[in-house]
Amino acid sequence: MHKTSGGSRPKQKVYHRVDELDRMLDLQKKPAVILQLKTIIESQKNKSLLLRDLEKQVGFVQKWNYMAVIEKYPTIFCVSGGDGTPPAVMLTRKAKKIADEEADAIEQMEPILVQNLRKLLMLSIDCRVPLENVELIRSELGLPSDFKESFPMYPEFFCIIDVYGRAYLQLENWDSYLAVTAREERFSREGILSPARNLKKTKISKDGNFPGPSAFQLKFPVSFRPNVSYLEQVHRWQKMEFPSPYLNARKFEIADPKARKRVVAVLHELLSLTMEKRLTCAELDAFHSEYRLPARLLLCLIKHHGILYITNKGAKSTVVLKEAYDGSNLIDRCPLLAFRSKFVELTGRRDITTSPGKPLSQHSI
Repeated sequence: MHKTSGGSRPKQKVYHRVDELDRMLDLQKKPAVILQLKTIIESQKNKSLLLRDLEKQVGFVQKWNYMAVIEKYPTIFCVSGGDGTPPAVMLTRKAKKIADEEADAIEQMEPILVQNLRKLLMLSIDCRVPLENVELIRSELGLPSDFKESFPMYPEFFCIIDVYGRAYLQLENWDSYLAVTAREERFSREGILSPARNLKKTKISKDGNFPGPSAFQLKFPVSFRPNVSYLEQVHRWQKMEFPSPYLNARKFEIADPKARKRVVAVLHELLSLTMEKRLTCAELDAFHSEYRLPARLLLCLIKHHGILYITNKGAKSTVVLKEAYDGSNLIDRCPLLAFRSKFVELTGRRDITTSPGKPLSQHSI
């Protein structure tokens, strides 16, 4: 008969939550309803929506959330009708004035979106991705609902091809100027790519950050207390050079530590191309084949929790690029997000959607 050990069970690994990023998704629920209702109203012929037709647009369950928003924010929505006229909701005069600015924001977004789509294709192994995958992350990229109609306007950049009965968006011309990651652009602005730095004698930092051209910005959770051994491993990983995510993944063996670090760079760059620097786990997984992502993607995300954060708030698990946020606030905003923030500010709320942030120029994308 075997004697049982009197020792305690091994400690279960804990995934440290980041309350600010969990809160970020919660705070966006109501602004999302406001913006969707604005879109529905503006799509009507008379720019007004009969309340009895609201259920047809959003469904029976969601209808009550929209009714609550209409009642709560009279600075944005006003209801007309009575004396035999069916009640209808429309935008207030002030809301209409700001809504008119959306066209300018969309115009500013076009060169940014074209550039980001080209980079999205350049990241893939064959410079093409299924059109349905682009459709899947359309709103995260900031593309309009009719984005497919825009491709003929840019024949020098894009074409749609058929691959075994499946439509693919393909890159027409490679541009080495675009094969620079958002991480490299930031380092260049901060002078970190300068070869004059003597990095061999750099001390191991307590937060895992390292001032080298192969390093990633780390933001560990407040509750995470790394020991010396862990920080030493991180320091070695930060110093390790790796191939550009814009090089073809077929050239590298996934077992190679440098290739595994390159995968993190691919995920970092893909999230950087989205407006809010986040995608759901399902959306990331949809690009598994095109970007040669690891079979155990979840473990990769968990391992690099200083760079990427998985939140289960909301309907789906979402992966967030941590460096893009200051607390719950997105640091840099594209013109479309800046417009949405301005519109939602009519509620008087100063939350995640309306928080101060630097607008992005075309050159900073």
